[in-house]
Amino acid sequence: MFIESPKSKVSKSKEETFNFLNDLANFEKLMPENIDKFEVLNENRFLFSLKGMPEIVLEKKNQQPYSKLVLGAASEKLPFTLTADIHELEPSKSEVTLSFAGEFNAMMAMMIKSPITNFMNTLATNLEKI
Repeated sequence: MFIESPKSKVSKSKEETFNFLNDLANFEKLMPENIDKFEVLNENRFLFSLKGMPEIVLEKKNQQPYSKLVLGAASEKLPFTLTADIHELEPSKSEVTLSFAGEFNAMMAMMIKSPITNFMNTLATNLEKI
């Protein structure tokens, strides 16, 4: 399953945007209003849960300074990645595309597609406000 957010225009340079996302504590500012729990576990991992959903631990999997940050599920039960691709528009403006990729059976994919799409859209919308 692959879900891509609308492109977010950010009023920060490519480097500033990357550094914002690379500091995992900042993801709390991007989360939806129905966040139930958010906790930074260490510099490479954070945990969050939305009301009525199980806790998810995300960890840094890969990064290419100033252009890409890949987070992935720490649990092998639900393997997926959340990728932020950052492109420079101007020296002080950048554009971010968030993408979600995971392998799920058809039933699971059907159940989570809508909530994940909404979650990704919220992250993208909130990213424009940083």
